[in-house]
Amino acid sequence: MWLRSSTREGFLRLLASILALVSLCGCETLAYYAQAVGGQVQLMARAQPVAALLADPATPAPLRARLELARSIREFSVRELGLPDNGSYRSYAELGRPFAVWNVVAATEFSLEPVQSCFPVAGCVSYRGFFGREDAERHGAKLRAQGYDVYMYGVPAYSTLGRFDDPLLSSFIRYADAELARLVFHELAHQLVYVKDDSTFNESFAVVVEREGVRRWLAAGGRGAELEGFLAGRRSQQAFIAEMQQTQARLAVLYRQRLAPEALRERKLAELKDLKARLAPWERYREVEPNNAFLASFATYTELVNEFEFMLKENDGNLEAFYAQVKRYAASEPSNRGPLSKRSR
Repeated sequence: MWLRSSTREGFLRLLASILALVSLCGCETLAYYAQAVGGQVQLMARAQPVAALLADPATPAPLRARLELARSIREFSVRELGLPDNGSYRSYAELGRPFAVWNVVAATEFSLEPVQSCFPVAGCVSYRGFFGREDAERHGAKLRAQGYDVYMYGVPAYSTLGRFDDPLLSSFIRYADAELARLVFHELAHQLVYVKDDSTFNESFAVVVEREGVRRWLAAGGRGAELEGFLAGRRSQQAFIAEMQQTQARLAVLYRQRLAPEALRERKLAELKDLKARLAPWERYREVEPNNAFLASFATYTELVNEFEFMLKENDGNLEAFYAQVKRYAASEPSNRGPLSKRSR
């Protein structure tokens, strides 16, 4: 296992705290933490320094090219974006699976609020992650049997918030250049600012950092055609989000009405059927059956994006000033964190 001494010591402390916690928990909770710890240990054990892989003549040429690109993206993230300069994304792990983890989001039948899962390090988040797809599917099936709306999706990368050196992963190293950069910038943003128990704040901030980072990276590289494609993709994404938000708004009003469950259910299903038809232009989601959990999962990543983009613009694109302002909001009480654009600095 390739681990820095400080990383190894930090991991052992975390492992000790988790073992102490699970000794007080039920079997199901113990099983969840066991797979989480085991999955993280396995991932870290597979990590190899990028520098060593690039120096090794046995490294396949296609992988070598992607690692070279990732190294330049990582350097840009520090030099131009002011993101953390540490050991993260300076190693590489081959996972042998399409995703790093699978997230399961749940919501009750007549609510758009995701069920929270709380952990010793990350606090409460709006999903539960599993290193094995079968474990995620079993958890999702159990929640459905209990009457919850459930949405499961694969995640190519995740952040340990700087506690360990997160490696580049085979699950995303071969993504298109801009997508690779986007993922690295997004996950590093979590290391820069992270608020316990506020997934929407964290994810929306990271989305704004990734977007601005990719825009600057493509522009700096003189990749005009790719930049135009990236901007066009953002416009398409905004149209997709608008469709989602319209349905969310109508369902939010519906769920506040004092109607019989049968009437609520009928109107809910009609809204979701309409949404599915309107999502047809986006091939990725044609097979998805929209529900409350599906809507909640996207709200986590988009609800405050416009607010953070306004804040960045308010700071004239100065990332250092933007980060400082975000950190002030992150340190404030939850009731003082939105809508961000309507408060003074």
